[in-house]
Amino acid sequence: MTVDLDSQVRAADPDRWLSSRFVANEQARADLIALYAFEAELLAIPTRVTQPMLAEMRYTWWSEQMEGVFANTPRVGHPVLEALTGAVARRHLDRAPFDALIEAHIGRMHGEPHDLDAFYVGPMQVATRILAGEEHDALVVVPGRVWGLAQTGRTDEARALRAAANAALRTLPAAAFPAIAHAALAGFEHPEPLKRLRLLWAVLRGRV
Repeated sequence: MTVDLDSQVRAADPDRWLSSRFVANEQARADLIALYAFEAELLAIPTRVTQPMLAEMRYTWWSEQMEGVFANTPRVGHPVLEALTGAVARRHLDRAPFDALIEAHIGRMHGEPHDLDAFYVGPMQVATRILAGEEHDALVVVPGRVWGLAQTGRTDEARALRAAANAALRTLPAAAFPAIAHAALAGFEHPEPLKRLRLLWAVLRGRV
């Protein structure tokens, strides 16, 4: 199961997959991959159906599945839901960021603008909680927006926020840094080997 999800994330979300390679603890890395696989499933829905109504129905299905995930009774046989349920239980994750992400996807289906906090900041905060607990949410707000701005084509704005992001990250525990390291790749369109080097440099310095 873990290998399958890892491959799924590597194909769908290569930058965050590369960041996850810096998580030394195998279980923590698997829990991070479960989160990213869940996000990849949501992101893929508009590519799998052509009608907005059908897409919204699929998002609603995922919303309903959160009941089982947070009650520790996931849909049996669904690798993403089962892995996510384990991560939620182990890391004592809150449901709100997951619901907000699904709602933001539904909003996009209706032409609403990207909600940077729901799409990028919230998941980055969840990733940080997986790796280092829940005390660090405020530190990753600006790095999350750096990543979100870059992902939505606003790279100049992302670069302008980097100094503020790095100021916030000064007190972030090193164990949590892989949850935000991919922000160092904002606007960095180069082959994977160069991305690996940039991420390594970011991890060594604790800066994006």
